[in-house]
Amino acid sequence: MLDSTMLLAFITACFFLAIVPGPTVTIIVANALSRGIKGGLGTILGAQIAVLLMVAIVALGLEAVISVMGNAFFWLKLLGAAYLIYLGWKMIRNRSGLKFDQSLADGRTMREYVLQGFLVTMANPKALLFLGAFLPQFIDTQQAVAPQIMILGLITVTFFATIDSCYALAASKARNLLSQQRVAILNKLSGGFLIFGGAWLALQQKS
Repeated sequence: MLDSTMLLAFITACFFLAIVPGPTVTIIVANALSRGIKGGLGTILGAQIAVLLMVAIVALGLEAVISVMGNAFFWLKLLGAAYLIYLGWKMIRNRSGLKFDQSLADGRTMREYVLQGFLVTMANPKALLFLGAFLPQFIDTQQAVAPQIMILGLITVTFFATIDSCYALAASKARNLLSQQRVAILNKLSGGFLIFGGAWLALQQKS
């Protein structure tokens, strides 16, 4: 169903996106520092449940958009490519690092960690906006859209859950693995990749 070349590009993009610490990673790391790996994993579980819910929303929404817009969907994908370039530029320009607030993670049960991860992710409108811009770049509009989006969404969740688990494990073992300098380097590398990927996707729309 999914083109192998586009699928490989999607997997590569997911990897670079997943390694960049964001707001959810901040909470995951704070919880891992406070309670250990279990606190981090509980937060990750809640966050990925929220991402799956967002993917389902995107999948259902795209089916409706394509049926109404037809060929105009080309412009939606072009806007999505532009959004990726914008995100990449913001990552490169970002001078701030990852900050920890261990008070956010104290005295909570595992269920509360899961709920916290879910709410933090759902409360971030940029997450849904990003998924809505990112996932459509890799689908074939001549085939059923919703199944493709769900497959890509599952791949996304797998990558983010794996990388976030590595952050949680690292935070529970050694705080210095997530130094300000290393976060800044990750931001610049991944930002450059996003700009390149967005430009490539924009050129693909023309061919």
